Amino acid sequence: MDTDGKPDTHFVHPPRPRHAPSVEAAPAGAAFLDWLRTPRPEAAPGIWRFGHRPRPDEEPEVTPARQLVTGAVISFLVGWLVWSLLWNGYLGGWWLLPLWAMVPESWAEPHSIAAVVVVYAYYALVGGVILVAVARLGRWAELWRRFGPPAWRSRRPAEAVAPRSPDEDPARFAELRAAGSPEALAAADRLAADAAAGLMRDIDHARLTRAWQSVRAGRLPLTAFADAVLKDGAAACPHPSGARDLPVRTARHDLLTGQVRLGAAADDPRNPYAYRDAGVALAPDLLATSLVAVGPAGAGKTSALVRPLAESLTLHALAGRAAVVVVGADGAGLGAVDAYDVVVRIGDPHSPHDLDLYGGTTDPDEAAAVLAEALAGDVADPEGSAEGGRRPATVLGQLLGPFRAVHDRFPSVPELRALLDGDPEPLAALREALARDPAHASLVRELDARQRQAGRHGDTAPLLADRIALLDRPAFATFFDTTGRTRPFSLRALDHPVRVRVDLPRHGHAEAARILARLLLAQFAASVAVRRDRSLFACLVLDEAAGVVTPEAVRAVQRLRSVNAGVVLTLRTLDDVPRALRGPLLGSVGCRVALSGLTPWDGQDFAEVWGKEWTEARDVTDRQIVAETPAGKAVHALRRVITGRAPTARAVTVRQVERERWSASDLAHGVPPGHAVVSLTTAAGEHAPPLLTDLRA
Repeated sequence: MDTDGKPDTHFVHPPRPRHAPSVEAAPAGAAFLDWLRTPRPEAAPGIWRFGHRPRPDEEPEVTPARQLVTGAVISFLVGWLVWSLLWNGYLGGWWLLPLWAMVPESWAEPHSIAAVVVVYAYYALVGGVILVAVARLGRWAELWRRFGPPAWRSRRPAEAVAPRSPDEDPARFAELRAAGSPEALAAADRLAADAAAGLMRDIDHARLTRAWQSVRAGRLPLTAFADAVLKDGAAACPHPSGARDLPVRTARHDLLTGQVRLGAAADDPRNPYAYRDAGVALAPDLLATSLVAVGPAGAGKTSALVRPLAESLTLHALAGRAAVVVVGADGAGLGAVDAYDVVVRIGDPHSPHDLDLYGGTTDPDEAAAVLAEALAGDVADPEGSAEGGRRPATVLGQLLGPFRAVHDRFPSVPELRALLDGDPEPLAALREALARDPAHASLVRELDARQRQAGRHGDTAPLLADRIALLDRPAFATFFDTTGRTRPFSLRALDHPVRVRVDLPRHGHAEAARILARLLLAQFAASVAVRRDRSLFACLVLDEAAGVVTPEAVRAVQRLRSVNAGVVLTLRTLDDVPRALRGPLLGSVGCRVALSGLTPWDGQDFAEVWGKEWTEARDVTDRQIVAETPAGKAVHALRRVITGRAPTARAVTVRQVERERWSASDLAHGVPPGHAVVSLTTAAGEHAPPLLTDLRA
């Protein structure tokens, strides 16, 4: 069931597990209320907002800790010395004259209670003045802020706070109450009761919030929403699979803001002060600009980046917010089978689903364009001309159109291979069937044109036949069926909050896996462009995108932002991308991740796209001081004995210079293991500078 309450027939769900999935990591009961009430202040892009404590944009002047502690101790000793001298009378009694000038003479009598009280009060006043002066001189207040209880509290995340009034309590569903209708008020009361009783989790809150947004947008009637809530409470408006959580969560998620935490920005001078020690997180508004991550094997692309993102997007799909397709090698650890609605294991005869080779379209031209990108996109003109990619699409169109007109379906892989090879028997049978119907005269001309062009110089049919032959293997004999014997999955289902995992056959079929990866990317770009409901975020996560980046793929990525969709691509090196496409690829995505172990030439591409910034350069010059007098020479000799170095005078010159944010050398040699440099951009155009991020924090 979608958010409008209608059954979903566009994709088939696997049987539900016998046992309810484990949801121990999801906040429930009192923990859910604390989670809901935890402050989430507005923050810069990429900052983990859950319990975040904002910091100033500029780093304040900070005295070195050793100097601060030393100054505090010395000022205390000076104050103690002054007080001892006054108390013991070593400085005379002059400091008591103001006291005796202000009190009556009768109070000065010996053993007078008034005299004792006044004298000790005066002592306390003088001691307080000395204490205040010493504290200001020794900067005790700064020492207290940096090392006292205020510093301990600032290191802890913000705790949940009780709302000041019932109307401000998020657990009372104020948005529903603001609608004012009896149905909305009744639904709010039921949901508030379920939240107080511990029956609601974060995924339920996110799903119901999405359903209420559908009500506000007019896609779901208020009465249907209210009836569902009054009947099922926190379990209302379920995902079509019926699942209310993932079997296991391995990352930290905040479904109220839609974020997943990747790590923490390092306390490094190269990071802006406002980001240091703050959590770094990704959300759909960032992924809508697409993401490219580059790092060698073992750098953490899958474990620290792809897996948390896939987990977050599947949670968003359960909440009715997103549709996700995760593509990777079989056994890459991209989540449990139960975490997905559709699992396609290409090359595995026991795969529960098949893959539609033509993306669910019935238009031969569209099918030809997508299939041509998959089969020959990597050999198109790298300079950006579309002519090289148009010829394969034309060849396929000349065959797919006539075949569909005769058989009311597209050809299977063996049939398409025979047509591309120019086998005279299937071509003659196809032409004979078309000739029987005068309405197919134009298709007969298409077929004749294909036969005339066959074998000529520049004909791409042999290349396409060689590429499609990689899919015409015994391992794929039960896949890509077009006769209806299998259950093919089509990316046209991205109109719905579906969770899909596609396992590619890497071992022994590497080239076939690249063709299929290009096919999925092309189908994804074509499908999301024609969606009816673009409020649903669609994302393709492609783990190991070597050989996938083509000129058409770069253009498709640039268009995704406008249709609320994005892709996540990981690469071991930018050498897997043609030289002419590296700059356009990094420029077309808004989020870029450079992991540790990057090569200098890969770092150079990142350094160029991140550009330069103005910064202060401080030049420090030490000049030896030459003493002119005997006394000065004696003092210099004493200082040399104590410090071990000659007295010098320091000159500091400050100037503005333009430097690279991260140089190729820094990216190659200055990123520690387990870290990455991450730059982010929201769909609205807000930027986060490149941040050195600890992915293990």
